Amino acid sequence: MIEVFFDCSSPWTYLAFHNLQPLAAAFGETILWRPILVGGVFNSVNPSVYASRERPVPAKAAYMLKDLQDWAREAGLRIQMPPSVFPVNSVKAMRACILLEPRGKLVDFARATFEAYWGRDEDISADPVLERICAATGVGAAEVFAGIADPAIKAALKANTDDLMARGGFGSPTIFVGGDDMYFGNDRLELVRAAIRRRRDQRA
Repeated sequence: MIEVFFDCSSPWTYLAFHNLQPLAAAFGETILWRPILVGGVFNSVNPSVYASRERPVPAKAAYMLKDLQDWAREAGLRIQMPPSVFPVNSVKAMRACILLEPRGKLVDFARATFEAYWGRDEDISADPVLERICAATGVGAAEVFAGIADPAIKAALKANTDDLMARGGFGSPTIFVGGDDMYFGNDRLELVRAAIRRRRDQRA
């Protein structure tokens, strides 16, 4: 019932990744994680993100940083914003998530990637950082680097990204409940909870 399109380069996605898992578990629901490349989404359907970065509204930008830290504190997470490298090229990490999903390692790898980038300010585009993430996840770095060069893995990440845009998505995290009910952002999780309850009641 719960489908999540995500990119580890987003702090709000880190919050949603953390917060959504206990929510789903409380309902006995599994989550279908769909790795994407959010830069591809911005380039195609949401270029306003780049404009806001180039010409930020100072008061709004200051409040956004406060808001992010308030949410992180509530979740018990540490998020450094801005990190030293921002935006970061997350393509290798997101391809690795695609690669590791059939092995049951996607969530562990994504969690370690979020923690490295947002918690410890490590550049997740750098191979040595990815090697440490692989070690923390219990997967072989050489195998992962070989796998993410596979054209099929590259195509799968692009397909997920295209699927999100085709369904009306414009960023990360985007959550679908029941396949067609879309919610965007960590701060919409209470609405996600209500949507799950509503659909369960309809099925009862």
